[in-house]
Amino acid sequence: METTLALMILSLVFFHLSISAALHWRRALYPSAFRVKRGTPALLNPSVQRSVEDANLLYEVVWSGLYVEPENNVLRMADEELASLRKLQPLEVLCEDVLPRTLSDIRRLCHHLEQHRARLSKEDFERTLLTLVYTAQRIAQSSVGHQRELWADALLQLYRSIKKDLGVE
Repeated sequence: METTLALMILSLVFFHLSISAALHWRRALYPSAFRVKRGTPALLNPSVQRSVEDANLLYEVVWSGLYVEPENNVLRMADEELASLRKLQPLEVLCEDVLPRTLSDIRRLCHHLEQHRARLSKEDFERTLLTLVYTAQRIAQSSVGHQRELWADALLQLYRSIKKDLGVE
């Protein structure tokens, strides 16, 4: 009887540890997605893509000109008509509150992506892709050779992570 009880307790502990570890790894990539300061529950863990149409809309936004200013965390879109769409409110929250901005944060993300063995969730894939876009913009804005090389290395690591997740390697 005591052995059975001990085994049950031990299995519950292992179950709890496995769930905690799974949640830890899921939140490790973009922890700020769970701490959005906007106060709207719908924007907790924000994501733009909810359907194929949303994915096409995100592609159109990126293709038409999506600019994330590094200094004041402001999102600008070249197409004002697209920018006015209510469906893109989560994109604004993602770019302004969730995505990593500094080179050290992006390199830390790259390291976590390298260690990540499972497929990325839809939300993490979207965030990684947007981080890749932001990193490409930072390369274009960098003038110092060494700094530019570090941003380019981060871009390459993000690209490899996306490629690995798509199974194109």
